Amino acid sequence: MDDKNTALLEKMLDPEEKEAYFFADKLGKNADEETRDRLLELIQGNQWESAYLACRALAQSEFADLGLQATLEAVFDKRNKGVQGAFVQVLEHYNLEHSFVDVLKIYLFGNFKASQLAESYLNEVEFDITPRTIRKAEKHWKHYLHNPEDEGSTQIKRDFVEPMLQEMRDLFSE
Repeated sequence: MDDKNTALLEKMLDPEEKEAYFFADKLGKNADEETRDRLLELIQGNQWESAYLACRALAQSEFADLGLQATLEAVFDKRNKGVQGAFVQVLEHYNLEHSFVDVLKIYLFGNFKASQLAESYLNEVEFDITPRTIRKAEKHWKHYLHNPEDEGSTQIKRDFVEPMLQEMRDLFSE
């Protein structure tokens, strides 16, 4: 990693730094392969704040596809259950058009904040939908119905998901 990226990384990770987001974005725009590898290590580490900033940096980089994959893994990592919403929030910096099923899984199985953010993505992002995407989404929906984490929200989620899935099915039945 060159000196400039090393300095940006240090500023980004400095707990006293009030402009850490700025440095994360700048680091992402300058990221090389060494920087990418270091950011991926941070996402897999035990410091969620550093992992969040690394996710944000990768979203700005030419390695955004890898960053999205790593961010989604962080969302579903049990160690991050309490801060899951933060990782879902950073998804706004990524192109989610091919991530419908992942966003739906977050909506169904995430904590309250994560679920609410995922619902907004489901409403706002224009996803690339295929028959295979629908089948995968239906599989997760059925799994949720048989294993709801919160019985009280099942009807609310049913009212949101079932019309959405039907609308998608209708797109391919015409």
